[in-house]
Order: sequence, then structure tokens, then C-alpha cells
Amino acid sequence: MPQLTRRRTLGAAATVVTGLVLTGFARTAGGPSDPRAAGVQHPEGHAEHTGHAGHAGHSEHSEHEGPQPFSETFRGRRIEGAPSPADGHHGGYTVQIDGEELHVMRNADSTWVSVINHYETFATPRAVARAAVIELQGSELVPLA
Repeated sequence: MPQLTRRRTLGAAATVVTGLVLTGFARTAGGPSDPRAAGVQHPEGHAEHTGHAGHAGHSEHSEHEGPQPFSETFRGRRIEGAPSPADGHHGGYTVQIDGEELHVMRNADSTWVSVINHYETFATPRAVARAAVIELQGSELVPLA
């Protein structure tokens, strides 16, 4: 059996701490264990859209229409999103928090990520904006240069 060294002990401790921190962030975001399901929330009194055959569950977007615009106050912050000219990188959609642009990107699997939550995917740009507000914890969104 290899001898226990200071380097191995510190490496094991760092691994444990990293796992605990990442688990804490996932719980703080309040999201389910499947990140793609995050953000599929419906306001009170609104049922899930099932109008088009083959598109059940796509209450906020469909493959041929893209995500719909939104504008709301979430946890005291103004979040807005709207289609923009498609530039490939941002998925043709702009998201703002209190008037500052939140850089978002659409993944190949139709999920979304942002500069704030770039390791966690979300089903819609609205869900990305809400997660960014939670992650910012009241801090200002600083524009990228």
C-alpha cells in the first residue's frame, strides 16, 4: 500500500471540498437533478401547452419558432429577453438583467447557457436569466468588454 503523503492528503481534501461546493451550488439554484428540466416552470393559473401534436411540453418555444420574448421582475430584478438578429454565437436571442446584456448561447441540444452559469444548461433563455439573477445574489451584472 502506498504511503500517505502530504500531497495525496491535500489532493483528496481538495477533491472533497470541490464536490461539496458544487453540490451546494446545485442546491442553491434550487434546480432539479436534471438541469435540462430547470426553468420549465409555469406561472400560477397557466397550464402546460400541449396544442401541437409532437410539441407537447414546449410551452415557451418550439423548434421552428424559437423562444418567445419575455419581460418580468424576478427577485426584484428586471429580466427581459427577445429574439435578435442571428449571429450564430448567441443563438439569435438577447437577454438583459436590469438593462445590462447577459451573454447567452444556445447549445446544439437546444439548451441554453450564460456567461454566469456556463457549466449548467437550461431549457429556455428565461430560465437562464432567472438562474443568473440567483447566482448574482444582488450584485450588478458587469458588461463584457
